[in-house]
Amino acid sequence: MTEKTLDGRIALVTGASRGIGAATAEALAAAGAHVIITARTAAGLEEVEERVHQAGGSATIAPLDLIDGDSIGRLAQAVTERWGKLDILVLNAAMLGTLTPVVDIDPKELAKVLTLNVGAQQALLAAFDPLLRNSDSPRVIALTSRLGTVPTAFWGAYGASKAALDNLLLAYAAERRQVGNVRVAIVDPGATATKMRARAFPGEDQSTLKGPEVVANAIVALATEDFETGYRTRVE
Repeated sequence: MTEKTLDGRIALVTGASRGIGAATAEALAAAGAHVIITARTAAGLEEVEERVHQAGGSATIAPLDLIDGDSIGRLAQAVTERWGKLDILVLNAAMLGTLTPVVDIDPKELAKVLTLNVGAQQALLAAFDPLLRNSDSPRVIALTSRLGTVPTAFWGAYGASKAALDNLLLAYAAERRQVGNVRVAIVDPGATATKMRARAFPGEDQSTLKGPEVVANAIVALATEDFETGYRTRVE
């Protein structure tokens, strides 16, 4: 039986209908947290919620499109009214976009990638920061990619979005270090068997990769252990 190290904690996981997000939601719930799970597809969220409940955990689904900034504000208001705090915010949702040379990037698609991968993350931080500060041990855990620090041919749009996200998170960590106790961790999941990975590497044998649950367990550890804010790790 999983130790209930997160009993009484409220967690929010974005992009939680599949892959790393779903595995993280299930792992946090197994550790005792009540998990609010968001994604665009309600059907996927309902499947995750059912697995959480069957395992003895608790979850609330909140289908929404993170590109719609108003929906983020409404969710924050609902969390405020029901729980009055947020202990763990997992920023997992992201868009890959088309892998293409920089000169061929579609401007409209680039705008969507940056809006979701950067703009929506800032909106989530802004909306939930007051609730995080109501927690006695708040955590923000964000999923990134090595492509944000290692520029790679054909990955310009996605890599640029992750570089911007990393900078945004580190700035937020520095600000909260001065005025609060919110701890920020940036997690590079490495090569993991997900649908996004399969899209990027269609010929890859995913049976050779680690499963999303490995990354999820690393995130649960960060939710329970102390670390210096702005901490960055790669899951091998």
